[in-house]
Amino acid sequence: MPVLNRIAGFAEEMAQWRQHLHRHPELGFDCQQTAAFVVDRLKAFGITQIHEGLATSGVVAIVEGQGAGPTIGLRADMDALPIEEATGSPYASTVPGRMHACGHDGHTSMLLGAAKYLAETRNFRGRVALIFQPAEEDGGGAGVMCEEGIMERFDISEVYALHTSPGLDLGQFSTTSGAIMAAVDSFDVHIKGQGGHGAFPHDCRDPVIAAVGIAQALQSIVSRNHYALQDLVVSVTMIHTGTAENIIPDTAYLGGTVRTFDADVRDMVERRMGEIVAGQGASYGVDARLDYRRYYPATVNDADKAAFAVEVASEISGSARVFPDGGREMGAEDFSYMLERRPGAYLFLGQGKGPGLHNPGFEFNDAAAPIGASFFARLVERANPIDP
Repeated sequence: MPVLNRIAGFAEEMAQWRQHLHRHPELGFDCQQTAAFVVDRLKAFGITQIHEGLATSGVVAIVEGQGAGPTIGLRADMDALPIEEATGSPYASTVPGRMHACGHDGHTSMLLGAAKYLAETRNFRGRVALIFQPAEEDGGGAGVMCEEGIMERFDISEVYALHTSPGLDLGQFSTTSGAIMAAVDSFDVHIKGQGGHGAFPHDCRDPVIAAVGIAQALQSIVSRNHYALQDLVVSVTMIHTGTAENIIPDTAYLGGTVRTFDADVRDMVERRMGEIVAGQGASYGVDARLDYRRYYPATVNDADKAAFAVEVASEISGSARVFPDGGREMGAEDFSYMLERRPGAYLFLGQGKGPGLHNPGFEFNDAAAPIGASFFARLVERANPIDP
């Protein structure tokens, strides 16, 4: 089964929704204009059960099917990124320093397309919970919505999400059973030494040398404290210090990210970081303090739900274009919080070659939206078919 005919019929309308959202990006939890646009569309589709203000600006809308049955959750993220757009598109961002560089404008338009179709046809039992979520990029909006009780409040039994992928051809799907994306943590190391003249380092306690030593020593966690067949990334991505070439500064700072899949590995990394920072600080005669923060957990697909999602994707794109063992990656995703609460699956949808995610030249391919909307709609119809 290709793209559903009815959805193909309003593909241009979906593109217009997406392009409107692209022009007006919002960050974090402050997606009020985006949410208002979503609500206006939902009302135009005849959907009346609309719940606003979740996780500040999130929206959950309920579409009733024909007869009793479970509630399936479908999620789209709405927030943009603090990036200056460089696409040159006629509908480029109108907000300086902000753009939809991760395809969330497309995710929202896909879910709106599925909403329009499901509200018209209602060819399913039970209910659909359409989840429009803020703050995926920063803040963990999915976790906040779960803490606010959306799974229990709306009696959601399973949950699914799609993410656009510029690494896959248009219409290809990729997923995997079990962990598909990593847990993400971040760390800061604050170093306090004693500054002075660059010509007299013996009168100083140099925080720059300490920062370099700590950054190098942290890499030994992966190479010497960790089993090589388990995935782990420790990346120092920032070192800030100094004001002039002839001044040894008083302080230095370094920071970075950690990506893991296993809880024990996560614990080990935090412990070893603390030991390394303390030990290296003592060896260089400086005060060094670690601030380690845990963020999104690993995104773990339910095996049965992932297999079912593969079946649905194969109906839409053909089995040769669906990769059920696409492997896992070290990126992170706050949909993990929803998958901790309910079984479900997260899939990537190809949009063709082009600039990668979080790139100022990235743009969602509108041709992918009808495919994603058809996947969502058909998943509901397959999961909760009307009794013959």
